[in-house]
Amino acid sequence: MLRLLFAFAAIGFSLFLASCNTLSKEECIAADWRVIGESDGAAGYEPQERFAAHAKSCERVKIVPDQTIWYQGYQAGLARYCTPMSGLMHGQAGHGYSNVCPPATAAGFLRGYTLGNRQNSLQSRLSSLQSDYGSKEAEIDDLSRKLKDAPDADRHDIRRRMDDLEDDMRRVRREQRDVQDELDDASAEVQWFQQNPNAPPPVIPGY
Repeated sequence: MLRLLFAFAAIGFSLFLASCNTLSKEECIAADWRVIGESDGAAGYEPQERFAAHAKSCERVKIVPDQTIWYQGYQAGLARYCTPMSGLMHGQAGHGYSNVCPPATAAGFLRGYTLGNRQNSLQSRLSSLQSDYGSKEAEIDDLSRKLKDAPDADRHDIRRRMDDLEDDMRRVRREQRDVQDELDDASAEVQWFQQNPNAPPPVIPGY
């Protein structure tokens, strides 16, 4: 039994190590380092960490990645990544940003990224509130069923819990309306940005 447990542990550790590898053994052997670098740049990976991870992955087959060729590809991919529309897309997807864009393109990327990230955060918040509302509603339904057969000694506590839940639901509904208003504003900003990705943001009178 103990040997079996050790065997499972060894398998689990091997799978964990495999999941940490950026490249498989076969990919290391057949690697086109320019293509890999371009893919990494287009995804916005931090270059030193990403290349070091590739080097670590390929140690298993005694292959040393060509850093010069990889970096040439990385720069080409980074040019595709560091655009306003790419920033918007990555922000909307909730991706992190590793501060990799050069000064010449960082401002445009970050304008899009900030807008997309705000939209994503508001959508996540709204979904969380909707889930919270649904769970409270389900609990009230459950308590209503219990109330029918509850002894007199418990009925007061059940009704009080239902009242508290209804108060919470009213609060959640108010917050939902506020977040939805913010999301509508953010979506309008995103729509404007999609049509004018390289233009400076419009000046709002009074701000």
